[in-house]
Amino acid sequence: MSSDWQPTASLDMLKRRAALLRVTREFFDARGYFEVDTPLLSADIVVDAWLEPFVCEWLPEPTRWQSNDSSLRFLQTSPEFAMKRLLAAGADGIYQLGKAFRNGETGRRHNPEFTLLEWYRVGDDHFAQMDVVEAFVRTFFAEVSRNARSSEWSDSSSARSAPQSRRVAANRRFERLTYDDAFARHAGQPVLNCGVTELHALAAKYRLMPPPGLAPDDRDGWLNWLLAELVEPHLGVDHPTFLWGYPASQAALAQTSRRDDGVDIAHRFELYIDGVELCNGYHELLDPHVLRERIREQSALRAAAGLRPLLPTNRLLAAMEHGLPPCAGVALGFDRLMMLAVGATSIDEVIAFPFDRA
Repeated sequence: MSSDWQPTASLDMLKRRAALLRVTREFFDARGYFEVDTPLLSADIVVDAWLEPFVCEWLPEPTRWQSNDSSLRFLQTSPEFAMKRLLAAGADGIYQLGKAFRNGETGRRHNPEFTLLEWYRVGDDHFAQMDVVEAFVRTFFAEVSRNARSSEWSDSSSARSAPQSRRVAANRRFERLTYDDAFARHAGQPVLNCGVTELHALAAKYRLMPPPGLAPDDRDGWLNWLLAELVEPHLGVDHPTFLWGYPASQAALAQTSRRDDGVDIAHRFELYIDGVELCNGYHELLDPHVLRERIREQSALRAAAGLRPLLPTNRLLAAMEHGLPPCAGVALGFDRLMMLAVGATSIDEVIAFPFDRA
């Protein structure tokens, strides 16, 4: 008889999860954020060439099927658009803790349906939000340690989480490392001034063979691949590390600025623990004209890859034209954070029913 009706996480782990969801809400409630609940199904999709949504067909008359763009809705890869619309409407500090969906993403650290924690604060920049992330992660790990010591949770993963818990709980501030400094430390040279030929040479120096499908002239593709191969495995191993100052070409919906040496960088960061990326934070873009151009750029990348192009307009554009206040936001994968905090080796250990059992 098949046993795939059973959850992959133990009931003890699911009780643990409930406690950590409660702690998460308490953390943001105590800091003046309020929880919001935005649509999972929307006519809009985020501006990212490589985040693939699940596509649904809306049938106002169930007996009639029609295939056109006006009938399509998308399961959201992030609540970003709707939450920013709330900021434009006057909200000042908001968070959302709920489901998001990314088509095609499965693996030890990925599930197509996952729990995403996303929050925004008016008046903050990305550095201020690094402080919030650090405080939250410390609180989260401290709750795991507290319950492990009190034997409230009996699951054996409590012992496995101890090394990470000690590193997170240390008094030393989380490290803040620029993208170029990280490459200099772990790959021997900064890269933001490098063209693709120099990136090819860096790969050859370490005897790395590019993956199939990586075009020789795709600079961002080469940067992402070299980051994954040479840098990311070392980040946050001794102490949690914020990586910031990404290439401006990878800004997504973050602001950009120019360094003194003429290199443009994005005002965004990611947090790593034990080589695992946990969150993305942005000093948010405010200019609707720049957003229109980024939509065109990302849509062209998708079209070149044979993917559905992005919609040329959306309600976030309308909200930004009305006026999005200066703000910063963060999106953090709750399941992945819990997986690290409790010492689990797979995301299946911390969710009830992963994709192949859903």
